[in-house]
Amino acid sequence: MFTNVSTSSPQLVKKDRKQSKTRWWIVWTLFFSTVTNYLSRQTFSVLSPMIASEYHLTHTDIGKILGAFQISYAVTWLLGGIFLDKIGTRLGLALAAGLWSLVNIFTGFAHSVFSFSIFRFALGIGEGLNWPGASKTVAEWFPSAERSTAVAIFDSGSSVGGALAALIIPWIAIMFGWRWSFVFSGVLGLVWLIVWLRIYQPLDRHTRVTEEEVSLIRAGQDTPIKSEHQGLARWISLAKNPNCWGVVLGRALTDPIWWFYVFWLPQYLSDARGFSLQRIALFAWIPFVAADLGNFTGGLISGYCIRRGMSVVSARKWVCAISCLPVLAGIPAAHVHNVYSALALICFALWGYASWSTMGLTLPSDLFPQDLVATVTGFSGFAAGLVGAGFTFAVGILVDKVSYGPAFLVAGLLPVLATVCIFLLIRPYKETVQ
Repeated sequence: MFTNVSTSSPQLVKKDRKQSKTRWWIVWTLFFSTVTNYLSRQTFSVLSPMIASEYHLTHTDIGKILGAFQISYAVTWLLGGIFLDKIGTRLGLALAAGLWSLVNIFTGFAHSVFSFSIFRFALGIGEGLNWPGASKTVAEWFPSAERSTAVAIFDSGSSVGGALAALIIPWIAIMFGWRWSFVFSGVLGLVWLIVWLRIYQPLDRHTRVTEEEVSLIRAGQDTPIKSEHQGLARWISLAKNPNCWGVVLGRALTDPIWWFYVFWLPQYLSDARGFSLQRIALFAWIPFVAADLGNFTGGLISGYCIRRGMSVVSARKWVCAISCLPVLAGIPAAHVHNVYSALALICFALWGYASWSTMGLTLPSDLFPQDLVATVTGFSGFAAGLVGAGFTFAVGILVDKVSYGPAFLVAGLLPVLATVCIFLLIRPYKETVQ
């Protein structure tokens, strides 16, 4: 079914890790891509109490604006993954960063639900390429035992970006006006674009990579570079593969949790807890730090288990099983009276979510040839984006008519179902190759 060109060699990975650094420079560049991505994305969410007050927006209006982003974001994950597998990550991520940065700058000119929705829709088109591109890069540049750590690094940029947005954006808005906050986050993306074009080249053409590092990477990869199937047969093969559906369902049932906390937390702190914009800046960044720790918790634990002899897929699955438990802490967060207890429970829930998410993003590179990683990642992101958009819009309606409580309940239970899907559907790569 597939042409395999590499074999696993954990001993070689361990022996040469110290002298091989190019891949780590690249993944830290992807980390900063994710940071700027989330700064741009979170600017509206952080400022939503101020913007809603100025333009008299309801929670349903906010849900529509946020949902517009998620719909285009979801579609771009699907089409963008195919796009990136065709043109490569260097050019693909450069185009993406340029688009999301310019769109975010122009969002400063928005003045209605319609105009905010249009700009957010355009923003989602650019930002939807970041994760498929980063996952594809990790699949190409890292041996299996290091992939979860590499994914944890670039994915942790979402938490860092979210925390920085909560800290920085309100103060820019207070000092210079909320429109300049969009300009600031957009300019940062253009700076990253320049750095990316200077640092990144494909593995087989990079001028700074050594032969030893290439050998290390190739020897430690368990999946082949290319699939034998092309055209329609490629899609039929994926549609029949339970691993593909395991990844898709896992992401679709966990990502809405992240969207809920990312998009609605500042508004929740304002509505339910009476936080001013200044107080949001003081506290809303803390859950993102917890999520950042969760990224590395999942990545390091699964990597440790693999080095101790556990199979790659088993390590990923059991980290998912353990990680879904802390997410349940989000359920009582909406009901405790003390605001600091609520924040502590939200932090615990996001810590567990981020650990789970790191496994979900790593699995495509563990289960599929490198030329399918962005496609599978994109397909899973498409499904997750659609479910997330529906959930985001539903939260707006629920808050207007009921409260935040039902949303916290659903966000706490979804990862349990996602973990069941992972265990039932996903099998090691070699067991799916006939």
